[in-house]
Amino acid sequence: MDSRGALAQDGRRAERLELRVPTTATQLPAVRAMAGDLAIRMDYDLDAVEDLRLAVDEACATLSQIGADDAPLTVIFETTRAGLHIEAWVPTAEGVEVPRDGFGWAILATLVDGVDARRSTQDAVPGGDGTPTPVGLIALDKYLPGHHPDGLGSGAGHDLSVAQ
Repeated sequence: MDSRGALAQDGRRAERLELRVPTTATQLPAVRAMAGDLAIRMDYDLDAVEDLRLAVDEACATLSQIGADDAPLTVIFETTRAGLHIEAWVPTAEGVEVPRDGFGWAILATLVDGVDARRSTQDAVPGGDGTPTPVGLIALDKYLPGHHPDGLGSGAGHDLSVAQ
C-alpha cells in the first residue's frame, strides 16, 4: 500500500495497492478477491462488493484475451474518501485495441459508476516500466453512496453497443 501517491479526486492523498499476476485462469481469481476485500474494508454494501468483484473479473478476462504472450496483468487499486479507482492493464502487440463493445462491455459498464478502455504505453500507466511498450488498459470507478463527484468518471452507461 502506498499512501504517498497522487492526490485523489477529493483533494486527499489516495492509498494505492499494486497487484501483478500472470494472465492465467488460475491467477485471475486473486484479483477478484482483492477487489472484494478492499470493497468490504471500505464499507461498500454487499451488492456493491459483488458488483466490483464481477467488474474486475470481466475487465481482467477482457485484458487477458488481448495480452501479449506470457505478459503479466497489472492491477492498481486506489482508495479514496469518494470510493475505489481501479486501473488494470496488460502489455499488448502494437495497434491492439481494448474491446469496447459486446455483451461483456455492456455488463461491465452497468456494474460500476465509470469505465474506460484505451490503448496506452508503459510510460503512461501507473506501475509501468517507463518504456513506450504498448498496453491495453481498462479503468473502473465505483463511488461510495453519496460521494459521486459531479462531472467526473467516464460516463458509464453511455455509448453502449452489444453489436459486433
